[in-house]
Amino acid sequence: MFILSPTVRPVLRAITLNSKAAFTASSSCNKHHLPDLHYDYSALEPAISGKIMELHHSKHHQTYVNNLNEAEEKYASAVHVNDVTQQINLHALLKFHGGGHINHTLFWENLAPRKNGGGIPPAGKLGDEINKVWGSLDGFKKIFNAHLAGIQGSGWSWLVKDTETGLLQIISLPNQDPVIGKYKPIIGIDAWEHAYYLQYENRKAEYFGAIWDVINWKTAEKRFQD
Repeated sequence: MFILSPTVRPVLRAITLNSKAAFTASSSCNKHHLPDLHYDYSALEPAISGKIMELHHSKHHQTYVNNLNEAEEKYASAVHVNDVTQQINLHALLKFHGGGHINHTLFWENLAPRKNGGGIPPAGKLGDEINKVWGSLDGFKKIFNAHLAGIQGSGWSWLVKDTETGLLQIISLPNQDPVIGKYKPIIGIDAWEHAYYLQYENRKAEYFGAIWDVINWKTAEKRFQD
């Protein structure tokens, strides 16, 4: 079974909105916080500059967290007074900012400095499955980067596992839409301009190529097997 971290689980439960009672409890009892990184901002250089990491984490991700907390408070208030119209109006904000929090939390865990194993090719079952589906790791990266390049505007590309079939797939999602439903996120790469523009400007293909040097395949393997 795939188990989300305590940071991510309440958000996903809120976004799915399957249970008003569960959502109300979540929104009233849980405040979301910016997760700490397990490496310094400059540790991913030269693939990702320290300045980009600082802005991306401390400013952009923090904004998603702040706005998610605010939206959840408004939603809880709307539930309390049975304002269904306001609850519906808030769905888009919850999806956007909740997705931004989920996606970035997973993204930071996806990365590791090279001295800590970042970029070391996947081994074990995940590596075997990648080779089986795409022929090689290089073949996989080529297809994945094509998905990234094909995103119009802002979004993410993901390596996911279909929990119904057990098969790997590459999918792209717009804006901050999170990976939910039958798919389990294995690796996600942020294609928003704030993830690369300060360093790579309009050369986003260079960013798509460089980020593989700091991908944490150990975390990906763990997600695949959980």
